[in-house]
Amino acid sequence: MASRFLSHPDPNQVLFEESSCVRKVILNRPHKLNSLTYEMISQILRNMEVYENDPMATILILKGQGKAFCAGGDVKGMFFAINEGHWSFAASFYKKQLTLDYLLATSTIPLVALINGIIMGGGAGLSMNSMFRVVTENTVFAMPEGQIGLFPDVGASYFLSRLPGFFGEYLGLTGARLDGNEMLACGLATHFVLSKDLPFLENALSEVASSDASTIYRVINTFSSKTFLKKESAYRRLETINKCFSRRTVEEILSMLENEGANGDNKWIVQAINSMKSASPTSLKIFLKSIREGRTKELEECLMQDYIIACHMFRSSFNRDFIEGSRAMLIDKGKEPKWEPSRLELVSDEFVDQYFEKVDDADWEYLQLPVRPNLAKIWDSKL
Repeated sequence: MASRFLSHPDPNQVLFEESSCVRKVILNRPHKLNSLTYEMISQILRNMEVYENDPMATILILKGQGKAFCAGGDVKGMFFAINEGHWSFAASFYKKQLTLDYLLATSTIPLVALINGIIMGGGAGLSMNSMFRVVTENTVFAMPEGQIGLFPDVGASYFLSRLPGFFGEYLGLTGARLDGNEMLACGLATHFVLSKDLPFLENALSEVASSDASTIYRVINTFSSKTFLKKESAYRRLETINKCFSRRTVEEILSMLENEGANGDNKWIVQAINSMKSASPTSLKIFLKSIREGRTKELEECLMQDYIIACHMFRSSFNRDFIEGSRAMLIDKGKEPKWEPSRLELVSDEFVDQYFEKVDDADWEYLQLPVRPNLAKIWDSKL
């Protein structure tokens, strides 16, 4: 069944290169901003197994061709599959994607993600838990899933919850965009390197015959550039963000934002409010619960929870917001989606809690992630 919904199963959607001790994974779907297809994920999984059993491989580089690193997963493919009555394909796709995210995050080979361009959704899942996350002046990060009735997933409840204060809540609830400078400042990135210097960095890494983290760090540092936060950067408003986004409910967060917006310096606040009001109310409440719980969970637990929530959305267990949002924003291009429930106050805690519970389907199973050897020794994120 899966083959019916594959988006152009071209073997060249991902390129694999070897240079000395370095192994490179290059996302090669630039006309689609390197959005991940089922076949791309499958190819990377197969090569990851080879690389981790290759004693010569000391560094793994992940990058994208064109103006994007990776703009997310192939949501359109999922939409068409679900619309034809095959929600289980979307679940299979997603299971494979989360498995890849986990393998990359726990890779026994140090992973260097070269994030030169757009990175959203699934692209963040691939890279945000890697040991080295290199951004440039071209990088644009966002997690805008609430606008299509989904939620910031692929481990976002783990990596966003570990940002300073409540900046993660701000990013996930508003879908706000960050540039490379802001990503470095808040901890989503480990290094800022000008795009013109990336080829030189790759050449230097190919000379490193060791998996020693401090050695790799020093090599990347050699090419790092100074950064600065723009005056209008939201990260400069962290005190206000903490004041608003630390609130217990989405309704309270919106109320605080509206109060703060009345006090001036409100352009970013107006954008945040407008974004939240246009997103699926259910998605907002699911994400807030998810990130709050994610603060005390391990990555594996967060990914397993993401799978449960997403399967409910694919299956339309309790509403059709994911289908409606995908249709309006991705298929009909910019049409206003009709959310159900339509207002935050109509989305009860009991309604949200259902999304965190087992899927009631005889063929459904919990996500089983691979057992990783010596997990305690595997690279921790620097968030």
